[in-house]
Amino acid sequence: MAPIAVGSSIPDGTLAYFDEQDQLQSVSIHSLAAGKKVILFAVPGAFTPTCSMKHVPGFIEKADELKSKGVDEILCISVNDPFVMKAWAKTYPDNKHVKFLADGSASYTKALGLELDLSDKGLGTRSRRFALLVEDLKVKIANVETGGDFTVSSAEDILKALNQSPPFPSSDLNMNAENLKKNNKFCKSRKNIQSMNDGD
Repeated sequence: MAPIAVGSSIPDGTLAYFDEQDQLQSVSIHSLAAGKKVILFAVPGAFTPTCSMKHVPGFIEKADELKSKGVDEILCISVNDPFVMKAWAKTYPDNKHVKFLADGSASYTKALGLELDLSDKGLGTRSRRFALLVEDLKVKIANVETGGDFTVSSAEDILKALNQSPPFPSSDLNMNAENLKKNNKFCKSRKNIQSMNDGD
């Protein structure tokens, strides 16, 4: 399956987590993302060095700033079981906004087309490292890493993209400019007709 890309709608899928009462729950991605601006970021594995020391801490530290940009949810996904994700989440006591979701069988990761074969390292199927910005289920930003790199999927990268995003697409700008020209021509025509009537 081709990797999900900008302009695509994210598929639905069910992920697992432990709630505040320590009860195992399942949740659909669409229930979390429909009608909202959501960041989905994924890591190859819980407790791994880059994921634990750089990727996740970045989103925790920048969560308030991302929220100020209109982000409603920040979701961390990993191909691990929910017990591992629960233990990993507890290593970040200052976390208030990042939700840790388990994709134990990699079914959702595969639905995104972002699985990574790490069988040669004894890790089986995992997720590529990525960060998606999704608005009402549509992908607006898709920063997907190559291999084990960590160069484009950080919280800072998403913030940078958000700060550079125009208020509306360039195609809309062209359309607005074209409509403005048409309106100007229409106004001039009305003025000419009015002048002729005044002359009569």
